[in-house]
Amino acid sequence: MANELLGLAGAGGGDLLAKVLIALVAVFLAYHLAKSGSRGFAWIAELTKDPRDDVFWRWLGRGWWVVVFVGLVSFLTYLFNITVEPFHTWGSLLIRWMGSSGLAVLFIAVGTYVAYRLVGLMSARVKLGEGPEFIREQVRTKTLMGVVESTLKALVITLGTLLALSNMGINVGALVAGAGIAGLAISFAAQNLVRDVINGFFILLEDQYGVGDIIKVGDLAGGVERMNLRLTVLRDLEGRVHFIPNGQINQVTVMSRDWARALIDVGVAYKEDVDRALKIIEDEAEKFYHDPEWRNKFTVDPPQVLGVNELADSAVVIRVLFNTKAKEQWGVGREFRRRIKNRLDAEGIEIPFPQRTLWFGDAVKIERS
Repeated sequence: MANELLGLAGAGGGDLLAKVLIALVAVFLAYHLAKSGSRGFAWIAELTKDPRDDVFWRWLGRGWWVVVFVGLVSFLTYLFNITVEPFHTWGSLLIRWMGSSGLAVLFIAVGTYVAYRLVGLMSARVKLGEGPEFIREQVRTKTLMGVVESTLKALVITLGTLLALSNMGINVGALVAGAGIAGLAISFAAQNLVRDVINGFFILLEDQYGVGDIIKVGDLAGGVERMNLRLTVLRDLEGRVHFIPNGQINQVTVMSRDWARALIDVGVAYKEDVDRALKIIEDEAEKFYHDPEWRNKFTVDPPQVLGVNELADSAVVIRVLFNTKAKEQWGVGREFRRRIKNRLDAEGIEIPFPQRTLWFGDAVKIERS
């Protein structure tokens, strides 16, 4: 096919219809090649931390459009035997290169692009079982799918690059061996990166946490937005995003594993009848537990009023426990505090606030001289 293309391109007259069809195919391929290359430079720009580098990668993307356009013009100039230099000469060189290995490289690039897109489409079609409830399997599936998708995409790009280089006459074996030696040398200098990857692998293997979990690492807490083998990305309640390398995670607290517990301390004044206050709190906890609007947020375990938990400076503290489904403990705690405040006000039981009694000695008599 390549030889036929060369003969057709080099012919002075040739079949005009065939040339037009080849030109249309060339325009189509050149457009998608330029568009894919520009997107690749934009993707690299997103990976860089310094936003000032975006201008550089943007100009590289525009330069890639210019290179592809010049190549297309050179190809069409030679295809239609238009003697405009240097495009005619460049077109001749391009045709010869395509006849030897260019078409194979082009097909490999198209196949790599299709495989890359198929990985994303297949991962998007995997049903994660989204629902109103926070289910552990959803967390594990979502996390593993993200890691598998990124790994497969990297594998597709690597294989496509090696095949393309091999068809261009480059010794891939020597290149891989050199890359292995270089990788070994870099690994000694990048021990933290290796540690991050190994720790991230065991986090995934042991299902310690995943995307959607609420965790606390050191002084940082928030929801896991993204996770891979190298780092964990948290977003806290104020919307701040924290990037934590997995190698620095020595201890993690997961607050959304299987089930949770809302712990509420209710303070009543010392002058109130404690036994009456306990009965009122127990009654309100039972009503809250059986409320149809909130029942699906609890587990099967009923609420527990543990009793007097502390004799504080200005209050008798009564502790209440609710076993809730994962990530529901905070909403349950806020709602019960609202309800118990209204109920104690209605029952005439005082919720104390800090008070201080001051004792003065004998009055000092001040006389004017």
